[in-house]
Amino acid sequence: MRLFVLSLLLLCYPARLVPAQELDVPFYVTEPAVVEGMLDMAGVGPGDYLIDLGSGDGRIVIAAAQRGAVGHGVDLDPQRNIEANRNAREAGIDDRVVFLEEDLFETDFSQATVVTMFLLGSVNMRLRPDLLSRLTPGTRVLSHTFDMGDWEPDMRQVIGIRPVYLWVIPARVDGVWKWTSGGTSFSMAAEQQYQRINVSIHAGKQKLEIETSEITGERITLIARDTISDTRYLFSGSVEHDQMTGFVQTRPDGEPVVKKWSAVRQ
Repeated sequence: MRLFVLSLLLLCYPARLVPAQELDVPFYVTEPAVVEGMLDMAGVGPGDYLIDLGSGDGRIVIAAAQRGAVGHGVDLDPQRNIEANRNAREAGIDDRVVFLEEDLFETDFSQATVVTMFLLGSVNMRLRPDLLSRLTPGTRVLSHTFDMGDWEPDMRQVIGIRPVYLWVIPARVDGVWKWTSGGTSFSMAAEQQYQRINVSIHAGKQKLEIETSEITGERITLIARDTISDTRYLFSGSVEHDQMTGFVQTRPDGEPVVKKWSAVRQ
């Protein structure tokens, strides 16, 4: 039975499997096409700081550095870190990357602009609350093969035979918000599950018909219509803690008007 299970694993992962005693995740090699595909999905390049959780031989961090990014990898296996440092030197980018012998559940990844993972589904689920709470809105999270349960990805691609998932950390917008625009007082109640939001907006006492409510990273777009006055509002801006700022578009009498917009969470 054990030989049968091992045979199935090797069929599913036709790459080098290195036993790792007392590690959370065994070491599987990520195919070069998958590495490049992951970095393409996230648009990794200059200005990015990438952290690879369970970095193995360092190939994802090294490939990111070759695109102009900087970053580091985290792995508990000292042999993998030795190999990763050697690979970085041979690639000529060892001045742009670092490999740390750390527990991925204890490492500080809060300042990353991109986080990459090739772990297990159970490990992803353990990491999920920290990814959502500690990463800045707009940070991109990539996972090779394993998803995040009911947190739906913003993008999913199959590269070769491997699924790759991309999430963009959303700003938190749940709660009650208030603002004034053009002499009208607005209030919004928002419910949120990950990057999905459901809102109810009132202009004065009039409930508006919601056409669009979207949050992508720190960017929010709200389109609503007053069906009585036939006034359409397009609010667009960025969320920072308890404030939204941006612009609102309206078309009174058919003429477009753009004004600054600022809302505060109560």
